[in-house]
Amino acid sequence: MSTPLYYEDLAVGQTFGTGTVLVEPDMIKVFAAEFDPQPFHLDQDAARASLFGELVASGWHTAALTMRLLVTGEFRIVGGLIGLGAEELRWPWPVHPGDVLRVESEVMELRPSKSHPGHGLVRVRNTTLNQDSEPVMITVVTMIAPRRVS
Repeated sequence: MSTPLYYEDLAVGQTFGTGTVLVEPDMIKVFAAEFDPQPFHLDQDAARASLFGELVASGWHTAALTMRLLVTGEFRIVGGLIGLGAEELRWPWPVHPGDVLRVESEVMELRPSKSHPGHGLVRVRNTTLNQDSEPVMITVVTMIAPRRVS
């Protein structure tokens, strides 16, 4: 596991990766039953009749899996991955049973925090990809990272 980073350890253009997760049909159904109980997430027959034509994961399930991958990946910030907001959230490709997901993160912008001088703001694009490198979720988020005390 990588060492947690401070604001000063980051640079625009820097990239980070994660491990992978295999998306199982039961995972899709269990998540959907609790958080997004739409038929195309719960039932194969209903999914066949939908726009998707087969069972697919909820976008929110994809977001949860992405977060899990990020927390256990290379992009680790001292104090944790604390988001301040998302300016972009897209699901360009559905997640199907059997997909293997991973996340690539790229630092897009760094700026000192005006309201919290001991911290910096880090704008990051997280792209969740399937086994064919098709993007299944893209987010652009701003996170807060502590600065080194001099």
